[in-house]
Amino acid sequence: MQFLEFITRWGHVMFGVTWVGLLYYFNFIQGAYFAEATADAKADATKKLAPRALWWFRWGAMGTLLTGLYLLYALGAGSSQYILIGASMGILMFLNVWLIIWPNQQIVIGLKQGDAAAAGAKALLASRTNTLFSAPMLYGMLASKHGMQIEYGFSGLGFLLAIGIIALLELNAIFGKTGPIASVKGVIHASLGLTVVLFGVAHYL
Repeated sequence: MQFLEFITRWGHVMFGVTWVGLLYYFNFIQGAYFAEATADAKADATKKLAPRALWWFRWGAMGTLLTGLYLLYALGAGSSQYILIGASMGILMFLNVWLIIWPNQQIVIGLKQGDAAAAGAKALLASRTNTLFSAPMLYGMLASKHGMQIEYGFSGLGFLLAIGIIALLELNAIFGKTGPIASVKGVIHASLGLTVVLFGVAHYL
């Protein structure tokens, strides 16, 4: 079992690097390139590059989720608010990929019919939200194993408040607007700020 746990954890990191690495690529690099590229270059990248990147992106998310759920089951999460807060964001990020980003990106890259502009806006908002969640999600995963654990109970005000904040941000990903996370600088700053807020309230309230 110890070896299986290690292999699963190794796979979880490998899948996670693939997924979050591509998340950052889409948000920090490809988006800016598409905004400046010529029409021909953008069309070529949309046809040949984006589908390949999106394949690795969504299946990296799937692998990360499956290995993460196994680790939660095998190791238990009942003693740490940190891992539960991080896992909640990871699960929402996975759902955003498969239920919002990928369906809308299929329209953007021409695999399905639809309003490409509207679909692109929905995919962007969900992708920006995943980027927003990424820093606190990773903080929660690491803190749970490196001396930052807290005794947790579902009645804890800090834990409930942190989960409430996450839920509101996810609702914005579905129904709201990009707002301050529209820019790369904005989403990076917001992600770091969210890390401080979530784990501050979890620790001190």
